[in-house]
Amino acid sequence: MFQEGSIIYFDPFYFKNGNTAKPKYFVVLKSINQKSIIASLPTRKDSIPENETIDNGCVELPDINLNCFVISSNQKVTDCGKQFDFTTHLYGHQIDAYEIDELKEIYPNEGSDFVIWGKMKMEIFEKLIDCFKNSKSVKRKYKSLL
Repeated sequence: MFQEGSIIYFDPFYFKNGNTAKPKYFVVLKSINQKSIIASLPTRKDSIPENETIDNGCVELPDINLNCFVISSNQKVTDCGKQFDFTTHLYGHQIDAYEIDELKEIYPNEGSDFVIWGKMKMEIFEKLIDCFKNSKSVKRKYKSLL
């Protein structure tokens, strides 16, 4: 379930701050000893300045401490040919760590609590990891693990 490159869809996903729960995609960036994972929560929200906007790929703007990997809605993302319905943004500063046991407790049932949406194409996944590893806005502890 928590293999690197997996895209999981939770409905709802309970955010760590406890204030929000909503349907959410979840991209597993790194699995650490089958105990924890590093993941990114893609979003529709575009925080990239208009003059820096791109269709696909990495945006690194160190002057404003912004790192984002963009996936357009017409790009096939998974090995099985799926694509997002909207342009998707994965922000470096939003990477977080999650305990696998906690996730399994909160989301015990595949099919009702979550769906494994697909496995990200290796070419896209490698670009995503490189984007985050080479960013100044990604926390050092995550960069070293990636």
